[in-house]
Amino acid sequence: MTPGEPEHIRLLRDATRRFVEQHMPRAAAKEWDKKNIFPKTVFAELAKMGVMGLTVPQDYGGQGVDIPATMAVIEELAKRSSAVACPYIMAACYAGMNLVESGSETQKRAFLPKVAKGEFLFAYGLSEPNVGGDLAMVETTARREGNRILLNGTKRWCTGAHIADYIFCLARTGPKDDRYKNLTILLVDPKTKGVTIRPLDHLGIRGVETNDAIFEDVELGEDAILGGPEAWNQGWRQLAGRALEVEKLELSAVALGLAEAAIADAFEYAETRVQFGKPIGAHQAIRHAIAEAKTKALAMRLMLGHASALVQARKPSALESSMTKLFCCEGAAEITLACQRVMGAYGLSDLTDVERYVRDAISLPIVGGSSNMQKNNIANRLKLAE
Repeated sequence: MTPGEPEHIRLLRDATRRFVEQHMPRAAAKEWDKKNIFPKTVFAELAKMGVMGLTVPQDYGGQGVDIPATMAVIEELAKRSSAVACPYIMAACYAGMNLVESGSETQKRAFLPKVAKGEFLFAYGLSEPNVGGDLAMVETTARREGNRILLNGTKRWCTGAHIADYIFCLARTGPKDDRYKNLTILLVDPKTKGVTIRPLDHLGIRGVETNDAIFEDVELGEDAILGGPEAWNQGWRQLAGRALEVEKLELSAVALGLAEAAIADAFEYAETRVQFGKPIGAHQAIRHAIAEAKTKALAMRLMLGHASALVQARKPSALESSMTKLFCCEGAAEITLACQRVMGAYGLSDLTDVERYVRDAISLPIVGGSSNMQKNNIANRLKLAE
């Protein structure tokens, strides 16, 4: 638990844990990972709890925006399976946060009630084959022809595009030299003519496919512009807002969930595995590994709680969210690997879940803004000389 966590979040954690035990057994989570399956029926049951509405104001059918509570749900789901945690993020964070922060009133009225019911998911279409961290240089283009928009290009690493209602697509809408000024975010239905979704296999964070999204003369109306027609060329401002801080925190919550799950499994193994006449948890090397992992996990929890509170209060949080993303995602990779070593050969096999935790965790310092990008963000916020 996060020290000082409010009672309503503690109760929410308990409810989410009960859901996980009832609807997300370990054997099912292993199957979702192996076969890259999105468990639709489980997701539908999760939606009935009302947790999709934790980023949606009550006026639009939600529970009211509660970032710390949203992070708690992500953490508890991630302890068991990214196949459910990631679609939850696609609904509550990708769709909910971006629509609340940048959507037009018409878009909010049309879409946010569906988000709150778990009926509406976004996939991010930001990166491209030639564009990763430097999103201001995207090559996907959109141009206006009267009251229609023509979209062309390719987006890469669009996790969940095959199950999303819309792809949140960052497009170049003016001269490339202007970088930040000529960018627009478009909401693209993957079923639109000219859109091709092509799966990409990947090491971890499975259960929700990662895809290429290819746009070939895709015709859209002006209602596809996030924020409405007046938001044309306002994409960078929308992208760099509060929703971006939440993206860094949601990945940190996934990291914390994976770390805690790995520690729990390694602890149980250390208590029951007997070597040289005593449980391996009595050997100093194992004791130290678990003690260090638990210490790091508490630090991760405190950082995530602090940054989440800042975002919730709409206080400046760019520095803290980058620090949290860096520390938590690197920490999860370190902790899961340490726990894998505690479990020895069993930690390498699919007889335990720790090998899946490792595959998921080592992805996190790369995705959603790499650790090096976060270090640059932190140094810039500290105003170090360039």
